[in-house]
Amino acid sequence: MRKKLYLSLPVVSALTLTACSKMGALSPENFTVTPTPLEAIAGQVPATVNGTFPEKYMKKKAVVTVTPVLKYENGEAAGQSATFQGEKVEGNNQTISYKVGGNYTMKTIFDFVPAMLKSDLYLRFNAKVGKKTVSIPEVKVGYGVIATSDLLKNTLTSATPATAPDAFQRVIQQRQEANIKFLIQQANLRSSELKSTSVQDFVKMLKEINKDQEGKALNNIEVSAYASPDGAFDLNKKLAQQRQNVSENYVQKELKANKMNAEIDTKYTAEDWDGFQELVAQSNIQDKDVILRVLSMYKEPEEREQQIRNMSVVFKELADGILPELRRARLAINYELIGRSDDQIIDQYKKDASQLSVEELIYGAGMLMENDADRKAWYKKTTEIYPNDYRSYNNLAQLAYAQGNKTLAEQYLNKAKSVNAGAAEVNTNLALLALTNGDVDAAEAYLSKGSGADSFEEIMGNLNLAKGNYQQAANNLKGVKSNSAALAQILSKDYAAAKVTLNGIKNADAYTAYLKAVLGARTNDAAAVNSNLTQAVSKNPALGQRALNDLEFAKYSSTLKSIIK
Repeated sequence: MRKKLYLSLPVVSALTLTACSKMGALSPENFTVTPTPLEAIAGQVPATVNGTFPEKYMKKKAVVTVTPVLKYENGEAAGQSATFQGEKVEGNNQTISYKVGGNYTMKTIFDFVPAMLKSDLYLRFNAKVGKKTVSIPEVKVGYGVIATSDLLKNTLTSATPATAPDAFQRVIQQRQEANIKFLIQQANLRSSELKSTSVQDFVKMLKEINKDQEGKALNNIEVSAYASPDGAFDLNKKLAQQRQNVSENYVQKELKANKMNAEIDTKYTAEDWDGFQELVAQSNIQDKDVILRVLSMYKEPEEREQQIRNMSVVFKELADGILPELRRARLAINYELIGRSDDQIIDQYKKDASQLSVEELIYGAGMLMENDADRKAWYKKTTEIYPNDYRSYNNLAQLAYAQGNKTLAEQYLNKAKSVNAGAAEVNTNLALLALTNGDVDAAEAYLSKGSGADSFEEIMGNLNLAKGNYQQAANNLKGVKSNSAALAQILSKDYAAAKVTLNGIKNADAYTAYLKAVLGARTNDAAAVNSNLTQAVSKNPALGQRALNDLEFAKYSSTLKSIIK
């Protein structure tokens, strides 16, 4: 008997020690997780765990580290840990009372992977009581991840890249000017003035307009005559009017010689103080600031003239360098350059595209071609003739992206960037490419230089979607009929707007139908779930497996089974 009792003493001692150090299992009821199920936002899965250590659970010498773990098929992800301690442990962790227990909150974030659609959230424990490691079974506290936001990578394929526009104008307003100078107190046309370069160019342009009536059209001719602001006002008025008349007669004579008719608009300015002030401001006259101050102080012409004459040295400079320039008439031809018609542009392209301007080529590609193959040919031809214009490279990238060839699109955009690194359209499209590659930081950097591009707001909306700014994304995408716009509205819970958007998408695809099914599930429309999932899976069978794991359709398991066989 003594031997048996002696043997049992260590056993009893061990059992006593184990009982003192054992902490036992925790129940799922000790924990709540927000949100449940979890949700992917901007490529991450955030979770908040509120836990309770029951009374008389946390041993006074215990240290417990809690780690959230999201388990999915063939993998798991560990979140941020938190450590707690008993009352007799010296440390900086949250202390939990042995007698009454305690509550705690811990936040964690997992990097999202698609397999997390079907997953379970566990809490894993690492515990010691004193120096002894004890086992606490892990506890399942949550399930699954709603990852509707992850559809962005699929909706981006239908985003609209920015187009680099042409500056083609069929009718361009033009103006040809000439100046005729007069001697002081005279109004006769001198032959030397009529032989000046500006007057000869004026006459030459009249002849060109008359000769090329298909390419140029005369609108009107302006005749403006002036007198310098020195001398008596009445005399200056008479001189200015005479200068107007002789200049108008000269224009009439030239029109008659070219057998042309045109409206002639005439006017005269008796004292050209505005011209005087402008010439003085542009001059190197030493006291020009004083003269300009006089002009601002005195408004009456006589007073102005007298004050300036009082500066005798300065007035001589004005009389020699400024006033003669104001005794003049200005002739101006207003005419139009008339460009090729659409048919003429196409015909010229077929004959010899090199004779077309870069604006005509880009206009023809974007506006006159009816299919992408022809547009591509025109843009390629433009790059050959005008290799230093970024727009054709950008628009070739746009076509490549629309056809799903991101590699080729990137090549064209890099070429466009080498020609014009600051072009708004190029940077906007590089931002779109960065988004499709999941590089949000690069997309944001490119888009900061994309303001002014026609698709800037749309790509900004997709960027905000990627960043989890759903309401801002919906604002950016307002009016856009695309899968991304509908996704933003669904995620910001504007279901009525999402329905309108989805119904307005012209080139609806499998993801359009899938988003309609998600919308149906969120608005408890079982018929919409059924019909749209059927359509989505028929267009893209891979969406069937996603739908099976998608918690958006958790209530429709029987529907899913009938659709996905």
